[in-house]
Amino acid sequence: MCNEFQRHKLLKDAIEEFDRRGLPLFRWKDGMIPNMLDAQPTIRIRDSAFVVRGTGEGLEGAMMTWAWPGPRGAPVFNFRSEGRDFSRSDRVLVLADGFIEYTTPAAPVKLKDRHLFTMAGESWFWIAGIVKEGCFSLLTTAPGPDVAPYHDRQIVTLAPDQGMTWLNLSQPEQAILRPSPAGAFQVRTLRKDGVVQAG
Repeated sequence: MCNEFQRHKLLKDAIEEFDRRGLPLFRWKDGMIPNMLDAQPTIRIRDSAFVVRGTGEGLEGAMMTWAWPGPRGAPVFNFRSEGRDFSRSDRVLVLADGFIEYTTPAAPVKLKDRHLFTMAGESWFWIAGIVKEGCFSLLTTAPGPDVAPYHDRQIVTLAPDQGMTWLNLSQPEQAILRPSPAGAFQVRTLRKDGVVQAG
């Protein structure tokens, strides 16, 4: 289960890149861009993160809390996509440039190993999400070849130019909400302090 991701890209730079890539016109919800334009090197459950929705006029951005409260109070931060119809859901795209998965180390006294996944050939990507009770959850699917050695699920990621397919469902949902192909991600193991380990 993905319980941590990151966004180093500044929002002002991302918005400029939306225009360069020919993505729809961007505007901020309520017409104002907030002061929170800085990078977010670590985004964890119940933190706020930057999401965009599709509107009739383009893309609308907002800061939104990750994970809504479940029936028993536990946060719903990942949401299984298989066998569900999201055509009437409040769909969003979450801006990220990496996500973390953890694995149990060989030595039982050691902290879990952290593995950073970044999209090959891209400086950022989208994560498909849905909104409930004013919060978002990340959609998951079966793991692709790059993720399978580390976890039995993966979040649904989309390249920058593919995100609109999720917002407008211009392709069948099963074609969008699928595992990433081999070679989609670069994987690096991190030390506890976040620095990439040698080798």
